[in-house]
Amino acid sequence: MNDTNPQIQTDIQSAIGDNDIVLFMKGTPQFPQCGFSGQVVQILAHLGTDFKGVNVLEDDALREGVKTFSNWPTIPQLYVKGEFVGGCDIIREMFETGELRAFLEEKGIDLAAG
Repeated sequence: MNDTNPQIQTDIQSAIGDNDIVLFMKGTPQFPQCGFSGQVVQILAHLGTDFKGVNVLEDDALREGVKTFSNWPTIPQLYVKGEFVGGCDIIREMFETGELRAFLEEKGIDLAAG
């Protein structure tokens, strides 16, 4: 395990604490830099919810730090109301079963009419 940067961990906690939905991703919501990040962006856009995208490619310490923070080895990573939800496969599966919409509604997240 590499050394964790306490400032990075604080920054991650702040992003999660300050926003209802945070997606740590490769690229930006407008220009995803990997297919998995792009899929999660499309799902969130389809559900019509606002979210904060955090580009982990801008900072190697952030990219490694978020993996340590969640104890999850891959990017993207989705957080809702401070809770780690999962990566692309989990989000896609939850979306396909309707579980993601129900989860977001349960957390009080505003969604587009579906």
